[in-house]
Amino acid sequence: MKEFTVALPELGLIASTRAALGGGAALLLAERLNKEQRKAVGWTLLMVGIVTSIPLAMLVLGKRR
Repeated sequence: MKEFTVALPELGLIASTRAALGGGAALLLAERLNKEQRKAVGWTLLMVGIVTSIPLAMLVLGKRR
């Protein structure tokens, strides 16, 4: 099993990117907003989550022990 050490601020960033991904996906699937609003906000959150996950993954995986 591989072990990773993650500092608390890094963990917060990882959690926030997961929340953006989940929120974006939920808005894309929900029907509370009108279609145009839902798609705009959902895709924005989804892309922010994806784009910010890449450098965080590289940071965490670069600290392998």
